Amino acid sequence: MAISTLLVANRGEIAVRILRSARSAGLRTVLAVSEADQDSMAAGLADAVAVVGPAPAQKSYLNAEALVAAAREHGCDAVHPGYGFLSENAAFARRVQEAGLTWVGPSPEVIDLMGHKTRALEAAIAAGVPVLAGSNGPLEGDDDAVLALAREVGYPW
Repeated sequence: MAISTLLVANRGEIAVRILRSARSAGLRTVLAVSEADQDSMAAGLADAVAVVGPAPAQKSYLNAEALVAAAREHGCDAVHPGYGFLSENAAFARRVQEAGLTWVGPSPEVIDLMGHKTRALEAAIAAGVPVLAGSNGPLEGDDDAVLALAREVGYPW
């Protein structure tokens, strides 16, 4: 599916970078902002600005329903979360997809997987990704077993 209009669901320097990249790719951009960020540098770079709530992030940048509504209202077909805020929130990624929008980022399944250290490590090993020495899961047992593994793995110098 081709993307023509991108909602950027972040602020500050990361929003500026995403907006510039999107513009160079020929995309129309909409920046989701809190009331406090309406006159930010990033807002000045966007083709359109969608105010999604008051200054507290919980009421704006973390308000999934307001972000999806803004994307729909402004004719967006994709949402880029940037980093932080909702970028690692699988429920938000699912909500974006359920709204018929393209999620720019890892799939909700991958976000869920990477949120669990042991499962993420197992997936990396199964994919042949080199990993650092350490335990292959939670350590169980007494302190002696933990100390023995620490001696075997070693410490960074």
